[in-house]
Amino acid sequence: MNDAVDEVRRQEQKQKPELKKTRFSWLKNEENMKLDEAERFQALKNSTLDTARAYRLKLGLQNLYDERARFAPSFVDGWIRWATISQLAPVMRVAKTIEEHKDGVLRWFTSRMSNGLLEGINSLVQAAKAKARGFRSARKMAVMIYLLLSKLDFRLPQPFPSATHTK
Repeated sequence: MNDAVDEVRRQEQKQKPELKKTRFSWLKNEENMKLDEAERFQALKNSTLDTARAYRLKLGLQNLYDERARFAPSFVDGWIRWATISQLAPVMRVAKTIEEHKDGVLRWFTSRMSNGLLEGINSLVQAAKAKARGFRSARKMAVMIYLLLSKLDFRLPQPFPSATHTK
């Protein structure tokens, strides 16, 4: 949704110069803004700009996590309708994606699990692939992945003794 808000802002800033240099304001949560930034943002946020509408849709979608599980399906349906009515192409793409993956989105309410862990593991696998450059077999790369994901401690139990030879 952040990407959609930013895409709307980029399209709109060509006609609306007041949107220049506001990219990160639209992507932040308001409680994380500095005072002067928040004051400037307040006027933009409450305007009739397309970017402001996309931002309000983003905030609306964030409220999904505050819903009770039994109300979540109707909340998602309502948000998808709201996003579709907005006629903002990037936001409509997000709504379409959420609609296609609605079961997975709603499953969060029962499992409280996200794909964050899988994304972290994928990051480690990509790092292992980078370290495995030059290995001649997929098996050796797999070994590198297992070694990285196992988080084994390969340090010696004690530091090396100092040199025994003296002059």
